[in-house]
Amino acid sequence: MINVVGILSIILLLNIIAAIITVFKEPRDITATWAWLLVLNLLPVIGFGIYLLVGKKISKEKMFDLKMQKRLGLDQLVELQKEQWKEEELLPEGLRTHEVRQTVHLLLETDHAILTKNNQVDVYIDGHDKFAQLITDIEHAKHHVHLEYYSFFSDRIGHKILKSLEDAAKRGVKVRIIYDSMGSRGQARDFFNKLEALGGEAQPFFAYKKALIHSPRINYREHRKLAIIDGKIGYIGGFNIGDQYLSRTEKFGYWRDTHLRVVGNAVISMQSRFLMDWNATIKNVKGKEPVKYSETYFPLQRQKGNIGIQIVSSGPDSEVEAIKKGYLKLISRANDYIYIQTPYLIPDDSVLEALVVAAKSGVDVKIMIPCMPDHAFVYRATEYYAKYLVSKGVEVYKYDAGFIHAKTFVVDSQLSSVGSANVDFRSFKLNFEANAFCYDRTLAKKLKGLFEADLDKCTKLTPEYFDKQSSWRKFKQYFSRLLSPIL
Repeated sequence: MINVVGILSIILLLNIIAAIITVFKEPRDITATWAWLLVLNLLPVIGFGIYLLVGKKISKEKMFDLKMQKRLGLDQLVELQKEQWKEEELLPEGLRTHEVRQTVHLLLETDHAILTKNNQVDVYIDGHDKFAQLITDIEHAKHHVHLEYYSFFSDRIGHKILKSLEDAAKRGVKVRIIYDSMGSRGQARDFFNKLEALGGEAQPFFAYKKALIHSPRINYREHRKLAIIDGKIGYIGGFNIGDQYLSRTEKFGYWRDTHLRVVGNAVISMQSRFLMDWNATIKNVKGKEPVKYSETYFPLQRQKGNIGIQIVSSGPDSEVEAIKKGYLKLISRANDYIYIQTPYLIPDDSVLEALVVAAKSGVDVKIMIPCMPDHAFVYRATEYYAKYLVSKGVEVYKYDAGFIHAKTFVVDSQLSSVGSANVDFRSFKLNFEANAFCYDRTLAKKLKGLFEADLDKCTKLTPEYFDKQSSWRKFKQYFSRLLSPIL
């Protein structure tokens, strides 16, 4: 007679041993290590399938390729700006405050994020307006169009933008596109064929030759949203390319996001980021040559505006976590208020504690999150942290007019950040992100006004709101919180 209990015991023991070997064979954050051990041991066998889907890292070779890319057009400026910072001539004339001075220096040191001061910025919160302007800019492109998006779907807006890119390629404009294969899942395989026949290029970020084995990986995704036209116009923010970002899907309804259109020398930083990613992505693609420095890609512009901007990027290719450090600096330097919009609120201990300290210090801390999930586990974890922060004096609001996807910080009407990075572990450690840190009172006040207008469409979360939730929902929140480092 087969001893079923004995067999199960052996399977469980082997599962535990395999789980330990699997998790510890690659260096990772201790909280993520414990989260993976929990998944692998609570879900024997199935947990390994989840690990292959979520936890597998980019190969060391590909990570090395990205680390070794030179910051085209920027390396020469970094050391000069460090010297200028000491004399304060680097800082925006109207914002030579202690808070701004420290933030600029932090980002210059941690990410070599140069500060440019001649930028003109338009803010877009509606997809129709943003995509209409992007298409207009593509139609007027003379030399090149570079796009880098987590999602580039082959739906109505995707085809519309693709048509404008094909027309640009016909005019002799060089078109390069980086998209994320996971973020763009469902995209037709032949979507870019005509563009490439016209001389354009489209590459999935760090694609593998053995696609069936490696494509399901969820972690370490290209989450940046960048567009650069002729090195003079740049877009950065939260919008991807797809119909849902135009409020065309029943599930999400109205899509509220924030994106910046920048004209000025901050665009050269976006260009440098794109070309670093492009050269790393195509390094082992047959027939592809890396893009080398050329003044046509980095045209210095005459005065366009007076907004100071640093373009900051972060990702698993660096342990610095530059964007998170920027968020921490914004929180720690606030004197009056901190307004945050994020679709995912799963902060690590450092950010969580900084928010609590700010609120306890009398700073008006307001955070806005969606009223609905797009990922069930992620939203339950967001609810857990929202409940915790509310109990500590932070005001948390859920946006009821649709889905809010904006990733914005506004502090004391002088500092702001807009980009692709959420307030969560994934953006801090697991994905490749890019944000614009801005130094301008007018822009900050505009973002503050947009936040306050959104408050009219929100419900303020209170202890009573959470107390009324079912025990099952509370359990899902606590359980999801245990998996926070890997969500």
